[in-house]
Amino acid sequence: MHKCTLFCSSFKEKRLTHGVIVGCLLAAFTISIVFKSYFCTQLSVLHIQSQSSMDAAENQFMMFKDAGLLQELVEESTSAKSIFNACDCEPISNYCEINGDVAVQGNSSTISMVSLRTDIPAGEISWTVKPYVRKENAAAMDLVKSWAVTSMEFLHCDLIQTVPAILFSLGGFSGNHFHDFSDLVIPLYITSRQFNGEVQFVVTDNRHWWISKFRGILGNLSRYDIVEIDQERKTHCYPSMIVGLKYHHELGIDQSKSQLSMKDFRQFLRRTYSLKRAKAIKIGDDARKRPRLLIITRRKSRSFTNIDKITRMASSLGYNVVTMEPNISTSLGSVAETVNSCDVLMGIHGAGLTNMVFLPDNAIVIQIVPLGSIDELAKQDFEQPAMDMELSYLEYKIKAKESSLISKYKADHLIIKDPLSVHKQGWDAVRSIYLDKQNVKLDVKRFRPTLLKALQLLHQ
Repeated sequence: MHKCTLFCSSFKEKRLTHGVIVGCLLAAFTISIVFKSYFCTQLSVLHIQSQSSMDAAENQFMMFKDAGLLQELVEESTSAKSIFNACDCEPISNYCEINGDVAVQGNSSTISMVSLRTDIPAGEISWTVKPYVRKENAAAMDLVKSWAVTSMEFLHCDLIQTVPAILFSLGGFSGNHFHDFSDLVIPLYITSRQFNGEVQFVVTDNRHWWISKFRGILGNLSRYDIVEIDQERKTHCYPSMIVGLKYHHELGIDQSKSQLSMKDFRQFLRRTYSLKRAKAIKIGDDARKRPRLLIITRRKSRSFTNIDKITRMASSLGYNVVTMEPNISTSLGSVAETVNSCDVLMGIHGAGLTNMVFLPDNAIVIQIVPLGSIDELAKQDFEQPAMDMELSYLEYKIKAKESSLISKYKADHLIIKDPLSVHKQGWDAVRSIYLDKQNVKLDVKRFRPTLLKALQLLHQ
């Protein structure tokens, strides 16, 4: 028996005809619950597949259990060979809106909605979704629970809420400070800000420490208690629900897709944590003004092995130097306050640089790029986000002699002279060698011009 699976496919893989348009109209009438998709870079196409083919696909899917129902729909228009999947069209994140009464059952990981089409039996339309960004990253998705979404004739409700809900996962890469902001906090801000606090957060794969760490942000985005849904025995009902979060790009907001901006987000953070400084120091002709330089230090990997020497050199140039080594237990409020008090933030490529979100406008970020040909990663993760935040960005790429790897491998070893050969072995090899097992001993004489350039920028 054939079943019908709805899944994303790229323009390169499928040819779309005018039947897409007709198919979309059919889909709109078939499902009374309206799904909105945003900023799709991929189109989803309906195909009839055999069970073996469907089992091989690991995409989130919508299923018509009765192949006759599909045939009936297709026969209404001979050109209707494909329709859009309006729920799974975000290129990176699993995201959809359900506008209509919704019931959420935590102990069965089920979301139920009412279909008003009397000719479609309850349960005939269903699909599964993992409410987390990075849907193409298997490592992240392995840590995210699947939720079943299905149609029902009527809903049983134990608790009825009057505000919409947003259901999202705290699994995936949560716990890494960069991913906490890039995968969760910023997407949650983008998704929820439209409700002005009149929305309830429903979390799956809960991490209690995560909610505690970001309680200030969560409390300013929603006026309602957070529902930790996984262990709930009662069924929660809502007038509408968003499943998943909108994601634009690493540590940022795409203004072509949203009325919000990173400037708005950073102002939101300042209000949340009562940060005093909106702009960095402007030195001008006053030589007595000493900018504050914050050096993000690390302990296990990508650490500075000559931090004292770096501090002395920076102080001799006129900086007041502060060092900080935040960890998962460090109060986010205290981190925000410290970062906001500084004018320049520097650190080796890593999650600690994420704290630039708390810097005042016109402050400077200096990223130390370790050995390993990770230039594109450095640009994507921190250079472009810094520019979007109205921060100045400087970059310092270390030489082989500044890397601890030079003490483990000879200068002519491929790991030293040809990092791209390691890239061919895959991301795990790159991470293991260049991120997990490398420290940096800065050549302070060579690095000095970078700090001088930062001073020049603060004079402007």
